[in-house]
Amino acid sequence: MASKYDGLARIIIQNVGGKDNIESITHCITRLRFKLKDESKANTDILKGTDGVVTVIQSGGQYMVVIGNHVPQVFDAVISVGHLENKSALAGGESDDGPKEKQNPFNAFISIVTSVFTPFLGVLSACGILKGVLALLSAVGVLAGDGSTYNLLYSLGDAAFYFLPPILGVTAAKKFKLPELEGLVLGLALVYPYLTDGAHDIASLFGIPVSMPPSGNYTSSVIPIIASVAFAAWFENKFVKKIVPDTIKLFAVPLITVTVTYCLTLFIIGPVASTIANVLGLFFNSLMEFSPILMGAIVGFFWQILVMFGLHWSLVPISLSNMATTGQDVILVAMLGTTFAQTGAVMGIYLKTKDKKLKGLAPAAIVSGMAGVTEPAIYGLTLPKKAPFFRTCAIAGVGGAALCTLGVKAFQSAGMGIFAYPAYVNSQTKDTSGMIIAIIISLLCLVAGVVSELVFYKDEAVAEKKEIKVDGSVNAENIAAPIKGEIKELADIEDAAFSSGAMGKGLAIVPTEGKVYAPADGTVTAFFNTGHAVGISTDNGAEIIIHVGMDTVKLEGQGFEPKVKQGDTVKKGDLLLEFDIDYIKNQGYSVDTPVIVTNTDKYADVIPTDAKKVVNGDLLITLI
Repeated sequence: MASKYDGLARIIIQNVGGKDNIESITHCITRLRFKLKDESKANTDILKGTDGVVTVIQSGGQYMVVIGNHVPQVFDAVISVGHLENKSALAGGESDDGPKEKQNPFNAFISIVTSVFTPFLGVLSACGILKGVLALLSAVGVLAGDGSTYNLLYSLGDAAFYFLPPILGVTAAKKFKLPELEGLVLGLALVYPYLTDGAHDIASLFGIPVSMPPSGNYTSSVIPIIASVAFAAWFENKFVKKIVPDTIKLFAVPLITVTVTYCLTLFIIGPVASTIANVLGLFFNSLMEFSPILMGAIVGFFWQILVMFGLHWSLVPISLSNMATTGQDVILVAMLGTTFAQTGAVMGIYLKTKDKKLKGLAPAAIVSGMAGVTEPAIYGLTLPKKAPFFRTCAIAGVGGAALCTLGVKAFQSAGMGIFAYPAYVNSQTKDTSGMIIAIIISLLCLVAGVVSELVFYKDEAVAEKKEIKVDGSVNAENIAAPIKGEIKELADIEDAAFSSGAMGKGLAIVPTEGKVYAPADGTVTAFFNTGHAVGISTDNGAEIIIHVGMDTVKLEGQGFEPKVKQGDTVKKGDLLLEFDIDYIKNQGYSVDTPVIVTNTDKYADVIPTDAKKVVNGDLLITLI
């Protein structure tokens, strides 16, 4: 299920260098703690300026993204959207092997298709670009459409599409844990010449009629082979391997698996899967016939959002199916403007911003965006600022409506950005009008993206997020000292998240007694499993974090003994936690304990005590 923190999670993953740069991830009570392969790949300044991120700290081999009280929810979102379950661990050191959230059927389908397509998207796009360029060269008379050069190069460009079932058979086998060569054989069987040349009798199998898909064969099909491999993996692992003797498993297991699966594919899986794909295609095509403007606007506006959540994969198989059955597609035409709107927005930000870091990031994002790769633009610039991202959605929606209204069609699958243009050339009629319209509309989206940011974009200083404001949602109150010890200014402690004031205003206490008491009446809103930090929401609305020691999360609970649990109601002076000062010091950690008011911005002033020493119960902070 999608979380409201999914967008923030994607921004964080992108700007720590991507999921491949993450070795491990944990969290404590205030921050995400990454161990990165290469910290130089992280965009620290972008993260610091992102709504939802307090600051970023690099220390002790860890890259820490400070979030605040809702760090557990952000951590869950990062793990979910990044599929980082194998890299996550609880701060206590235990692997996060808990039960995974059950997906609904649609989300499961999207996940499967994404996993199966991802390994060869680059090759698929390359072949599509080659086909598009050949179509363009043929249309303008540079190459003869029936000449040997065209035919030979077209064989290369079309191979990935014609033999899609065998390719998907291999990638699906990896996904479903079936031997890859079995997946390959199932895919090859579906495109064997007997099934494609129309010269052989394939009307029945064992006397039972065989129904081929509407296209006449399974070349370029998507859903049938994925469903076949999924069944084969289940059938082999659940049944075949258990009943076949070890002495003949080498050949008997694949023999039974592929034979049974192939027959069921021809009888059931293929026709049913093809029918479902055709129904979905009919729906979107019917929407196109009902209202090209509506169809284009919907796909154009939501395409970037669908891509963020991986939902765009539900349209890709339909597009490929349309091309296989009718030779053309309109569904994905509408998303052309999204690439150019994003690129234009980055150009506008580059021209408008005075932020040197953004100016440094923008050129690479512009070049990448023109080539159709918009992740640097989305996750590095427009999405962290929010408003530019949604302005590009609106521009893309208008562009999509225009493209569909003017009848632009794609005749082959190509790349994105400028490499999408050849897809709109009709190689049969040599008609280039669709490509010309696509170029004009995409350039208009580009210009609109630039203008929108020149007009509306404003630099947002990070400090502006910390401005003082009083909204009446909290009441003035006194916060008592939770620990006996010596007062220390926040600015004098080691951890930048606290010393900078980014987490909120407060004081630090150097404890002389290893006990933590409730500083006010309230509720324990956070008590991390290592016991080193506790969060309290007071009855009057103050949000307090008491963090015992610096980096003591690494002690994994050793030296700490919680006396309450998260969710408990406490009174001022109740014992919350005991800790062993000597043990913590002997392990090499500071015992400096920040006491922070994390919702500082809700108060007109946060006044710390001027005392040098306190005992528990003494006045520590006055909130007004």
